[in-house]
Amino acid sequence: MPVRARGLTVEGADGRRYLDCRSGAGVLGHNHPVVLEAIRKALGSGAPPHTPGLATPVKDAFVAELLRTLPPGLAGHARVRLCGPAGTDAVAAALTLARTATGRTGALAFSDAHHATAAGICGESPYPYGYRCPYGVDGERGAELAARWVESVLDGAQPGVTRPGCVILDAVQGEGGVVPVPDDWLRRVRQATADRGVLLIADEIRTGVGRTGAFWAVEHSGVTPDVMVLSQAVGGSLALAVVVHRGDLAGAPDAHASAFPGNQLAMAAGTATLAHVREHRLADHAAGLGARMLRQLRALAGEFPYVGEVRGRGLVIGVDMAAAGSDATVARHAGSGEGVRAPYGGGFDVAAVGGGGRASCADAFGLAAAGGGAQAPYLDAFDIAVACGGAHAPYVDAAGEGARAPYPEASGIAAAVQRACLERGLIVGRHGSVVRLLPPLTITDDQATAILDRFADATATVTRGPVLEVTRDPATAVTRDPTARAPTTGAPAARPSALAEHRTRCRTNPPPPRATPPT
Repeated sequence: MPVRARGLTVEGADGRRYLDCRSGAGVLGHNHPVVLEAIRKALGSGAPPHTPGLATPVKDAFVAELLRTLPPGLAGHARVRLCGPAGTDAVAAALTLARTATGRTGALAFSDAHHATAAGICGESPYPYGYRCPYGVDGERGAELAARWVESVLDGAQPGVTRPGCVILDAVQGEGGVVPVPDDWLRRVRQATADRGVLLIADEIRTGVGRTGAFWAVEHSGVTPDVMVLSQAVGGSLALAVVVHRGDLAGAPDAHASAFPGNQLAMAAGTATLAHVREHRLADHAAGLGARMLRQLRALAGEFPYVGEVRGRGLVIGVDMAAAGSDATVARHAGSGEGVRAPYGGGFDVAAVGGGGRASCADAFGLAAAGGGAQAPYLDAFDIAVACGGAHAPYVDAAGEGARAPYPEASGIAAAVQRACLERGLIVGRHGSVVRLLPPLTITDDQATAILDRFADATATVTRGPVLEVTRDPATAVTRDPTARAPTTGAPAARPSALAEHRTRCRTNPPPPRATPPT
C-alpha cells in the first residue's frame, strides 16, 4: 500500500521503497515540485475551483501553453475543447465532433484500442502488429496489408461495413501491448483519410507530452491529425481530458456535454507540466534514455528463455513473453511439404498449409495457399500472391526461407515476471503477455540502470525455473521446461549468468554522459 511518493520512488506502508514504472499518467513522476507549486498557487488564489463554460486566467494560461506544444500543422488554427474528466470523455466528444462535421456516424478503430473500445467503438480492424501479425506476415508486407485494409473500409468495399466519418488510432498502442505503428503506415492512413474526407483522430492519451521521445507520438511520422484527444499527462497527473481539433471543423461547442469540464487545479498542474517538459526538453531526454534501455533489454532478451520481443518508443517499453515448446508452435519448414496450422494470435486466424493440405482463412482478404504442392494462381483484391509448392507461402520470404513466426502468448509468465519485479522493489505494468515499463521522463541514467538490473534479475529467476505457462485459456495451463527457448528477433544464443553479465557490461561500457534533467 503506497503512502508516500516522490519522482520515481514510492514508499509503502511497511517502509519498503519501490521504483515505479507505471507512472504513465504523470510524466514528471510523483509529486514533482513544479506541479505541487502550481496546485498550491491555484488553491491559494481564491479563484473558484470549478467554472464550466467560463474563461478564467488558469484556463487561458493552459490553452496558451498547450497551443505552443502542438504539431506545427495544427497549432496555427487549432481549437481546444475541455471535456472531462476521463480520456473516454475526450474520445466521445471527438466522435460527436466527427459525426457533426462529416454527417457520417461510423468510426473505424483498431483491435485492442483501449479508449476507443471503452467509448463504445467496436475495435476489430487489424493493427500493423509485426510480431503477431494477423496476416501471417510481418515487416513492410504486413504494414502494407494493414494499410490496404484501411483503404478498403474507407472506400466502403467491405460487406456490411458503412463508410466511416473518422479513423481513430494510437501511434503507439499501449493497452494492446506497446505496439508502435510503422511511420509509413501512419502516413499512408493519413493520406487515405485526407483523400476521402475522413477525419483522422490521434489518441495521445497515454503517449502525449514527451513520453515517446517526441512531444506527441504522431510527430515521429510527420503526420498532422485533424483531431487529437488528450488526457492523463496533460493534466499533470490530475484528471483532465481535452479535445484539440482543426478550427474549420463544424460542430457546436456544447454538442457533447460534461458535468466536470476543465477542473482549475488540473489545468494549473497541466500548464506547469507542459511548460516544464517543453522548456527542459524532456522529450529529447526520453528519446535518448529510452533508446539505451531498449538496446540493453534487447541484449538481455537473447539470454532469457520465453522473452520473444522487446519493443517501444522513448519511455514506453514492452517486453513480450512468448510460449516456447508449445504444441501450437508455428512450423517454419520452407519447402518441407508439411501441413501445419499457424495460429498467429491475431484477429484473423490466418492458416497456410502446403504439401497436399488445404488452406483455411477466416479473414476478409481470402489469404489462402493451394494444396497438393501445386502453384496457386491466387491474386486477391489486395494483390497478395500466394505460391505454395509444398512451402508455407505466406511465411516464406523472397529467398525461399521460412519467415519468422511468433510463438503463442505466455500471459502466465508475464504475470510471474510482474510479481517477481514487485518482490524486488520494481513496479511494472502488464497487458496479457506483455510486461510494460513506463518510468517518468525525469529518471536519471543511474535510475534506469537500477530498473534494468531489477527487471533482469526477476526475468532470469522466473524464466530459468519451472513456470506455469498460460497461453490463451488458463484452464489449459501446463508446466514447461524454460530451457526450451522462444524465438527472439535476432538475439544471440543464451549464456549463463545473465544478470552478472549485464552488470559487467554496465561497468565496462558505461553510457555516454547525459545532462541530468531537473527534478
